[in-house]
Amino acid sequence: MKLSLPRLAAGSVLAASVAFAALTSHAFSQSSTPTPAPKLEFPAASPAATLKLRVGVTDIEIDYSRPSMRGRTIFGGLVPYDQRWRTGANNATRLSFSTPVSLNGVGVPAGTYELFSIPGQTEWTIIIHKNMSQWGDYQYDAKNDVVRFKAKPVTTSTPTETFAIGLTELRDASAILYLAWETTRVPIKLEVDTVGILKPRIEAAMAAPSGKKPYAQAAMFYYENNLELPTALKWINAALAENPKAFWLIYRKGLIMGKMGDKKGALEAAKQSLAMANEAKGSMKDEYVRLNEALIASLN
Repeated sequence: MKLSLPRLAAGSVLAASVAFAALTSHAFSQSSTPTPAPKLEFPAASPAATLKLRVGVTDIEIDYSRPSMRGRTIFGGLVPYDQRWRTGANNATRLSFSTPVSLNGVGVPAGTYELFSIPGQTEWTIIIHKNMSQWGDYQYDAKNDVVRFKAKPVTTSTPTETFAIGLTELRDASAILYLAWETTRVPIKLEVDTVGILKPRIEAAMAAPSGKKPYAQAAMFYYENNLELPTALKWINAALAENPKAFWLIYRKGLIMGKMGDKKGALEAAKQSLAMANEAKGSMKDEYVRLNEALIASLN
Protein backbone atom coordinates (compact mmCIF):
# COMPACT_ATOMS: atom_id res chain seq x y z
CA MET A 1 0.00 0.00 0.00
CA LYS A 2 1.42 3.40 -0.98
CA LEU A 3 1.27 6.23 1.56
CA SER A 4 0.53 9.65 0.22
CA LEU A 5 1.37 12.85 2.05
CA PRO A 6 -1.26 15.52 2.24
CA ARG A 7 -0.81 18.24 -0.31
CA LEU A 8 -0.64 21.83 0.93
CA ALA A 9 -2.83 24.36 -0.64
CA ALA A 10 -1.08 26.99 -2.71
CA GLY A 11 -1.76 29.65 -0.07
CA SER A 12 -0.29 27.47 2.66
CA VAL A 13 2.85 26.87 0.65
CA LEU A 14 3.29 30.58 0.11
CA ALA A 15 2.78 31.35 3.80
CA ALA A 16 5.29 28.71 4.85
CA SER A 17 7.84 30.08 2.39
CA VAL A 18 7.40 33.61 3.71
CA ALA A 19 7.76 32.45 7.33
CA PHE A 20 10.91 30.48 6.53
CA ALA A 21 12.42 33.44 4.73
CA ALA A 22 11.66 35.72 7.69
CA LEU A 23 13.26 33.35 10.18
CA THR A 24 16.31 32.95 7.97
CA SER A 25 16.63 36.72 7.58
CA HIS A 26 16.29 37.26 11.38
CA ALA A 27 18.92 34.64 12.14
CA PHE A 28 21.26 36.15 9.55
CA SER A 29 20.74 39.67 10.89
CA GLN A 30 21.49 38.48 14.42
CA SER A 31 24.67 36.71 13.40
CA SER A 32 25.81 39.70 11.36
CA THR A 33 25.28 42.33 14.17
CA PRO A 34 28.76 43.39 15.35
CA THR A 35 29.59 42.72 19.00
CA PRO A 36 30.08 46.03 20.82
CA ALA A 37 33.59 46.73 22.04
CA PRO A 38 34.05 46.19 25.78
CA LYS A 39 34.09 49.27 27.95
CA LEU A 40 37.66 50.08 28.95
CA GLU A 41 38.80 51.69 32.17
CA PHE A 42 42.38 52.88 32.48
CA PRO A 43 44.32 53.61 35.67
CA ALA A 44 43.92 57.21 36.83
CA ALA A 45 47.12 59.20 37.02
CA SER A 46 45.72 60.92 40.13
CA PRO A 47 43.06 58.69 41.71
CA ALA A 48 40.09 60.32 43.41
CA ALA A 49 39.77 59.96 47.18
CA THR A 50 37.18 60.85 49.80
CA LEU A 51 37.95 61.24 53.49
CA LYS A 52 35.08 61.27 55.99
CA LEU A 53 35.69 61.76 59.70
CA ARG A 54 33.89 63.15 62.73
CA VAL A 55 35.60 65.47 65.19
CA GLY A 56 33.44 65.74 68.28
CA VAL A 57 30.00 66.12 66.72
CA THR A 58 31.27 67.81 63.54
CA ASP A 59 31.23 65.81 60.29
CA ILE A 60 34.12 66.58 57.95
CA GLU A 61 34.39 65.40 54.35
CA ILE A 62 37.30 66.00 51.97
CA ASP A 63 37.12 65.13 48.26
CA TYR A 64 40.37 65.38 46.33
CA SER A 65 42.65 63.69 43.80
CA ARG A 66 46.02 62.19 44.68
CA PRO A 67 48.93 62.76 42.27
CA SER A 68 52.19 60.87 42.82
CA MET A 69 55.82 61.99 42.66
CA ARG A 70 56.85 59.50 39.95
CA GLY A 71 60.48 60.61 40.26
CA ARG A 72 59.67 64.30 39.90
CA THR A 73 60.70 67.20 42.12
CA ILE A 74 57.42 68.48 43.57
CA PHE A 75 57.72 71.73 45.50
CA GLY A 76 59.83 74.23 43.65
CA GLY A 77 59.46 72.05 40.55
CA LEU A 78 56.14 70.55 39.47
CA VAL A 79 54.42 72.83 42.01
CA PRO A 80 56.20 76.21 41.89
CA TYR A 81 56.74 78.18 45.05
CA ASP A 82 54.74 81.36 45.56
CA GLN A 83 52.08 80.42 43.01
CA ARG A 84 48.51 79.28 43.63
CA TRP A 85 48.00 75.51 43.59
CA ARG A 86 44.78 73.51 43.42
CA THR A 87 46.17 71.41 46.32
CA GLY A 88 45.75 68.11 44.57
CA ALA A 89 44.88 67.33 40.95
CA ASN A 90 41.93 67.33 38.56
CA ASN A 91 38.91 69.00 40.22
CA ALA A 92 39.58 71.55 42.92
CA THR A 93 39.86 69.92 46.34
CA ARG A 94 36.59 70.25 48.26
CA LEU A 95 36.08 70.53 52.03
CA SER A 96 32.77 70.21 53.89
CA PHE A 97 32.09 71.03 57.56
CA SER A 98 28.74 70.31 59.22
CA THR A 99 29.34 72.96 61.92
CA PRO A 100 31.53 76.07 62.15
CA VAL A 101 35.23 75.27 62.58
CA SER A 102 38.44 77.14 63.26
CA LEU A 103 41.51 76.55 61.09
CA ASN A 104 44.75 77.82 62.65
CA GLY A 105 42.60 80.16 64.71
CA VAL A 106 40.59 81.53 61.78
CA GLY A 107 36.84 80.90 61.84
CA VAL A 108 35.11 79.15 58.93
CA PRO A 109 31.29 78.82 58.86
CA ALA A 110 29.64 75.45 58.27
CA GLY A 111 29.44 74.67 54.56
CA THR A 112 31.27 73.30 51.51
CA TYR A 113 34.36 75.04 50.14
CA GLU A 114 37.28 74.65 47.78
CA LEU A 115 40.82 74.41 49.11
CA PHE A 116 43.68 76.22 47.39
CA SER A 117 47.15 77.01 48.66
CA ILE A 118 50.24 79.03 47.84
CA PRO A 119 53.25 76.92 48.84
CA GLY A 120 56.34 78.70 50.11
CA GLN A 121 59.67 77.44 51.31
CA THR A 122 59.08 78.64 54.89
CA GLU A 123 55.38 79.53 54.93
CA TRP A 124 52.23 78.51 53.07
CA THR A 125 49.09 80.52 52.46
CA ILE A 126 45.96 78.39 52.81
CA ILE A 127 42.89 79.62 50.92
CA ILE A 128 39.33 78.57 51.73
CA HIS A 129 37.33 79.52 48.65
CA LYS A 130 33.66 79.56 47.74
CA ASN A 131 32.62 76.24 46.19
CA MET A 132 32.57 76.64 42.40
CA SER A 133 32.74 72.90 41.54
CA GLN A 134 35.56 73.79 39.18
CA TRP A 135 38.26 71.87 37.37
CA GLY A 136 41.65 72.96 38.59
CA ASP A 137 41.76 76.60 39.62
CA TYR A 138 40.73 78.15 36.33
CA GLN A 139 37.64 79.85 37.78
CA TYR A 140 39.46 81.04 40.87
CA ASP A 141 38.65 84.61 41.84
CA ALA A 142 40.06 86.19 44.98
CA LYS A 143 36.75 87.93 45.62
CA ASN A 144 35.31 84.47 46.38
CA ASP A 145 37.88 83.76 49.09
CA VAL A 146 36.16 83.01 52.38
CA VAL A 147 39.34 83.17 54.47
CA ARG A 148 43.11 83.08 54.05
CA PHE A 149 45.59 82.12 56.73
CA LYS A 150 49.21 81.08 57.12
CA ALA A 151 50.61 77.64 57.90
CA LYS A 152 54.17 76.48 58.58
CA PRO A 153 55.49 73.51 56.58
CA VAL A 154 57.72 70.93 58.23
CA THR A 155 60.25 68.65 56.55
CA THR A 156 59.78 64.92 56.98
CA SER A 157 62.56 62.33 56.95
CA THR A 158 60.53 59.90 54.83
CA PRO A 159 59.04 61.04 51.52
CA THR A 160 55.31 60.76 50.87
CA GLU A 161 55.09 59.37 47.32
CA THR A 162 51.39 60.10 46.80
CA PHE A 163 49.83 63.39 47.89
CA ALA A 164 47.69 62.94 50.98
CA ILE A 165 45.27 65.00 53.05
CA GLY A 166 44.42 63.60 56.45
CA LEU A 167 43.14 64.21 59.94
CA THR A 168 45.09 63.00 62.95
CA GLU A 169 45.43 63.66 66.70
CA LEU A 170 41.65 63.45 67.03
CA ARG A 171 40.12 64.92 70.17
CA ASP A 172 36.54 65.83 71.12
CA ALA A 173 37.12 69.42 70.06
CA SER A 174 40.20 69.39 67.82
CA ALA A 175 42.33 67.58 65.28
CA ILE A 176 45.28 68.20 63.01
CA LEU A 177 44.38 68.57 59.33
CA TYR A 178 47.51 67.97 57.28
CA LEU A 179 48.73 68.15 53.69
CA ALA A 180 51.64 65.85 52.85
CA TRP A 181 53.68 65.27 49.69
CA GLU A 182 57.33 64.65 48.92
CA THR A 183 59.15 65.58 52.15
CA THR A 184 56.78 68.41 53.06
CA ARG A 185 53.99 68.20 55.61
CA VAL A 186 51.74 71.17 56.38
CA PRO A 187 49.83 70.81 59.68
CA ILE A 188 46.71 72.92 60.29
CA LYS A 189 45.04 73.04 63.70
CA LEU A 190 41.32 72.33 63.34
CA GLU A 191 39.07 73.21 66.28
CA VAL A 192 35.34 72.84 66.85
CA ASP A 193 33.12 74.11 69.66
CA THR A 194 31.87 70.70 70.74
CA VAL A 195 30.79 71.91 74.17
CA GLY A 196 28.93 74.89 72.76
CA ILE A 197 27.13 72.65 70.27
CA LEU A 198 26.37 69.66 72.48
CA LYS A 199 25.63 71.20 75.91
CA PRO A 200 22.33 72.85 74.83
CA ARG A 201 21.31 69.59 73.16
CA ILE A 202 22.00 67.64 76.36
CA GLU A 203 20.01 70.13 78.41
CA ALA A 204 17.10 69.89 75.99
CA ALA A 205 17.17 66.07 76.10
CA MET A 206 17.21 66.03 79.90
CA ALA A 207 14.35 68.53 80.08
CA ALA A 208 12.15 66.59 77.65
CA PRO A 209 9.01 65.19 79.33
CA SER A 210 9.49 61.73 77.83
CA GLY A 211 12.06 59.51 76.21
CA LYS A 212 15.10 57.69 77.57
CA LYS A 213 17.67 60.04 79.05
CA PRO A 214 21.39 59.61 78.24
CA TYR A 215 22.38 59.92 81.90
CA ALA A 216 25.73 58.12 81.78
CA GLN A 217 26.95 59.65 78.52
CA ALA A 218 25.92 63.14 79.58
CA ALA A 219 27.54 62.73 82.99
CA MET A 220 30.86 61.72 81.46
CA PHE A 221 30.74 64.50 78.88
CA TYR A 222 30.36 67.01 81.71
CA TYR A 223 33.14 65.28 83.66
CA GLU A 224 35.58 65.23 80.74
CA ASN A 225 34.90 68.87 79.87
CA ASN A 226 34.89 70.19 83.47
CA LEU A 227 31.26 71.28 83.32
CA GLU A 228 28.94 71.46 86.35
CA LEU A 229 30.27 68.43 88.20
CA PRO A 230 27.35 68.30 90.70
CA THR A 231 25.05 67.86 87.70
CA ALA A 232 27.34 65.13 86.35
CA LEU A 233 27.12 63.34 89.73
CA LYS A 234 23.32 63.62 89.72
CA TRP A 235 23.15 62.08 86.27
CA ILE A 236 25.54 59.21 87.03
CA ASN A 237 23.44 58.41 90.11
CA ALA A 238 20.34 58.41 87.89
CA ALA A 239 22.08 55.97 85.53
CA LEU A 240 22.95 53.74 88.50
CA ALA A 241 19.35 53.84 89.70
CA GLU A 242 18.41 52.26 86.38
CA ASN A 243 21.22 49.68 86.58
CA PRO A 244 22.46 49.25 90.19
CA LYS A 245 24.79 46.35 89.34
CA ALA A 246 26.72 48.30 86.72
CA PHE A 247 30.14 48.36 88.40
CA TRP A 248 31.53 50.25 85.39
CA LEU A 249 29.17 53.12 86.24
CA ILE A 250 30.18 53.01 89.90
CA TYR A 251 33.79 53.40 88.75
CA ARG A 252 32.78 56.49 86.79
CA LYS A 253 30.96 57.84 89.83
CA GLY A 254 34.28 57.54 91.66
CA LEU A 255 36.00 59.55 88.93
CA ILE A 256 33.46 62.35 89.18
CA MET A 257 33.61 62.47 92.96
CA GLY A 258 37.39 62.53 92.85
CA LYS A 259 37.39 65.51 90.50
CA MET A 260 34.87 67.24 92.81
CA GLY A 261 37.35 66.87 95.68
CA ASP A 262 35.30 64.26 97.55
CA LYS A 263 38.17 61.86 98.15
CA LYS A 264 36.28 59.76 100.69
CA GLY A 265 33.28 59.27 98.42
CA ALA A 266 35.52 58.51 95.46
CA LEU A 267 37.40 55.83 97.42
CA GLU A 268 34.15 54.22 98.55
CA ALA A 269 32.88 54.10 94.97
CA ALA A 270 36.16 52.70 93.64
CA LYS A 271 36.31 49.99 96.31
CA GLN A 272 32.69 49.03 95.69
CA SER A 273 33.29 48.83 91.94
CA LEU A 274 36.48 46.81 92.50
CA ALA A 275 34.67 44.26 94.69
CA MET A 276 31.89 43.86 92.11
CA ALA A 277 34.40 43.60 89.26
CA ASN A 278 36.28 40.83 91.08
CA GLU A 279 33.05 38.84 91.23
CA ALA A 280 32.19 39.45 87.58
CA LYS A 281 32.89 37.19 84.63
CA GLY A 282 34.01 38.04 81.15
CA SER A 283 36.44 40.49 79.60
CA MET A 284 35.25 43.52 81.63
CA LYS A 285 36.46 41.95 84.88
CA ASP A 286 40.20 42.40 84.32
CA GLU A 287 39.75 45.85 82.79
CA TYR A 288 37.77 47.24 85.72
CA VAL A 289 39.92 45.58 88.34
CA ARG A 290 42.87 47.39 86.80
CA LEU A 291 41.02 50.72 86.43
CA ASN A 292 39.71 50.70 90.00
CA GLU A 293 43.07 49.74 91.47
CA ALA A 294 44.63 52.65 89.58
CA LEU A 295 41.91 55.03 90.84
CA ILE A 296 42.36 53.87 94.44
CA ALA A 297 46.12 54.30 94.19
CA SER A 298 45.69 57.84 92.87
CA LEU A 299 43.42 58.73 95.81
CA ASN A 300 45.63 57.31 98.55
